[in-house]
Amino acid sequence: MRYDLLIRQVTVVDPGPEGVAVRAGQDILIQGSRIAAIQPTGQVDPASAARVIPGEGMVAMPGLINTHAHAAMVLFRGSAEDVPIEEWFNDYIWAMETNLTPEDIYWGALLAAVEMIESGITTVADHYFEMDQVAEAFVAAGLRAHLAWAMFGQNPREELDRTATFAARWHGAAADRIRVWMGPHAPYTCPYDFLQEVAREARRLGLGVHIHASETAEQVQSSLQRYGVTPVRLLERAGLMEGRLLCAHAAHATPEDISLMAAHRVGVAHCPKTFLKLAAGIAPVTAMRQAGIPVGLGTDGAASNNTLDLWEQMRLAALLQKHERRDARALPLHEALTMATWEGARALGEEERLGRMASGYLADLILVRLDGAHVQPVHRVEAALVYAVRASDVDTVIVNGQVLMEGRRLLTLDKAEILRQVQARADRLAQRAHGRRLQTYR
Repeated sequence: MRYDLLIRQVTVVDPGPEGVAVRAGQDILIQGSRIAAIQPTGQVDPASAARVIPGEGMVAMPGLINTHAHAAMVLFRGSAEDVPIEEWFNDYIWAMETNLTPEDIYWGALLAAVEMIESGITTVADHYFEMDQVAEAFVAAGLRAHLAWAMFGQNPREELDRTATFAARWHGAAADRIRVWMGPHAPYTCPYDFLQEVAREARRLGLGVHIHASETAEQVQSSLQRYGVTPVRLLERAGLMEGRLLCAHAAHATPEDISLMAAHRVGVAHCPKTFLKLAAGIAPVTAMRQAGIPVGLGTDGAASNNTLDLWEQMRLAALLQKHERRDARALPLHEALTMATWEGARALGEEERLGRMASGYLADLILVRLDGAHVQPVHRVEAALVYAVRASDVDTVIVNGQVLMEGRRLLTLDKAEILRQVQARADRLAQRAHGRRLQTYR
């Protein structure tokens, strides 16, 4: 049998429901978009593969899965610092976002794609505007993406029709690398009756819903005062839990909320750096995981995070759970690695084809170097990956069997041109004196 790609003599790290398996001295055989086999080195003649990548000294693991991002917000990186969340939204972000054009968002998404590929992210769940442009950018980059066009319910029919049109055009596109979700912004920005309409439309179209929920304690209190229930309970009441639901943040989910989300298999995207930076609080991740909720990791947008580095999110997630629970055993190595990979796939409903190093799974994988001085000596591979590896240690990135980066060299994107385009837009996009605002945070 002829194979499209052979990765030789590599250490394979396979996260899954039973923990993380580490196997040294393996060959990975890829046929088309799938992993055909993983077996000890030497059982297959290298001549049987159209292309061979040496893997000595490297780890092969599933590509990282970014379960919540606003990719094009890289355009506002570093522009809203040291301010509370209300000021962050009202005086900075929602003012600057009124400057955006579809072309701006296209180049912003391409810059995000460069950063994500270079840091080993192969799948992203993105929630933003002008998503046709984002889809075009991610298709060109070769990434896998779950895309949600943000809606506030200001023009309900127009927003719902726009998402339906977007889904008809893109859901399943690019060899099924693109999936479409409904994207209501949040229960604190969308009217309740609009959330009900979103739930009905999602069922009609067979789409999941990606939404922000319970980001701050104040949002929870406001929901209790206005509706008599928490934001999570409000989502259930609106019918959004009748289909697939992905909740970004849920930092202030109550024990009752956690039980409700577990019962409906709601996915959670955990973005710890944003929580820390905006002083929003830390999600009860350990309790969520114990309840069976699939919890993935997200970078959020670079305006609140500054990087799209999921390695940073992974170690912050582990360290914060240890700190919050005052228990050094909380969120151990295997759980942190799983959250960045297979658990993220579960949160997106993709666990049967993504997030594992196993025969039959999609060939979305990365090769990571462990020879840096900041990593050596490697007593335990899992510890090196969670607490020592940097994004710049990612050597090779493969999505759907296509090599997007090899030896740190991007193969699908012109990084220099993307940087030139973004830099030419930076000053205009940062303007806030025009008095316009996309929305109001209360």
